[in-house]
Amino acid sequence: MDMEYTIIRSKRRTVSVEITRKAEVIVRAPLKMSNRDIEKFITDKSSWIEKTLEKVNLRNETNSLPPFTEEEISLLTKRAKEYISNRVSFFADEMQLAYGRVCIKHQKTRWGSCSGKGNLNFNCLLMLCPLEVIDYVIIHELCHIKHHNHSKDFWNEVEKYMPEYKTHRKWLKDNGSSLINRLEEL
Repeated sequence: MDMEYTIIRSKRRTVSVEITRKAEVIVRAPLKMSNRDIEKFITDKSSWIEKTLEKVNLRNETNSLPPFTEEEISLLTKRAKEYISNRVSFFADEMQLAYGRVCIKHQKTRWGSCSGKGNLNFNCLLMLCPLEVIDYVIIHELCHIKHHNHSKDFWNEVEKYMPEYKTHRKWLKDNGSSLINRLEEL
């Protein structure tokens, strides 16, 4: 099999392969692993690598929108600070939850997060999503104050405040990457 890949060796025990958003194949391997063993690993994983590269290349072809400018990100962040902060306050009152700070960021991998101290982070790109999707992410993160995992109890709590959460979660899965991919150039 003729495939280009980059090897990154480190003090690790296992070998893994990663496909980046730019369709680069990166192999992370232990320091003493032989090149022959790495090649065998790549050959064994070739079917998965090829399928994943196809998906990444297709996504990159269909995502022809230009990257966000710093000005656009700044405007989205400003709008998100006001809108999301108000919605967090509304839902926290309804759910009878106390939370810490609300921060707005432009993250490439997350729509929201909740720290162990109850601080909430949200992606400014949420402002480009339907309002119900924004509410879903807010409720999702607030539920993490009560349940610090994705257990059945956690999802029951989300459903209690947003019975149709699966629809909004699916919207993010189907449409979110086209927004996040536009952050790459920043």
